[in-house]
Amino acid sequence: MLASSWLIRTEVPSDLPQIEALQADAFGPGRFAKTAFRLREGVERDHRLCFVGMSDDVFAGSVWLTPIMIGDAPSQLLGPLAVSPAFKNRGLGRLLVNQSLKAAQALGEKSVLLVGDAPYYGPLGFEPVPLGRIQLPGPVDPARLLVANLQPGSEMPSGMVRGGR
Repeated sequence: MLASSWLIRTEVPSDLPQIEALQADAFGPGRFAKTAFRLREGVERDHRLCFVGMSDDVFAGSVWLTPIMIGDAPSQLLGPLAVSPAFKNRGLGRLLVNQSLKAAQALGEKSVLLVGDAPYYGPLGFEPVPLGRIQLPGPVDPARLLVANLQPGSEMPSGMVRGGR
């Protein structure tokens, strides 16, 4: 998918070293202690829903979706979303998120959860989770817990979040 000067494509195994380096630069070593990162431990990301952004032949960013359960409802956890500093504020992050949401919707996923900034993710289809509706197994700022319902008429999931299906 070509958008402006960006090429958005499905991640391939040879992208992993660049993705891991980008995530390390973007989030630092403290990322592993965060609740969202810990939910992903031992859970394989959904490779059908992981994308990278390229500018010509230069690796510029990536996004992952990982299968989770919210109560009894299957869902996906968005993140990490990372864009190389050289390409920030040029729309790549939004394109990556949009591509992952469209692909998840096409595969029948009902929702995508994330911990992030509402002003950034709101225009992409995410809404704040009402206090107490979704619980994570660790600390998280409730104002940063957001969900995108992907199927028309589907109800926002509720319950405790755990990694995997």
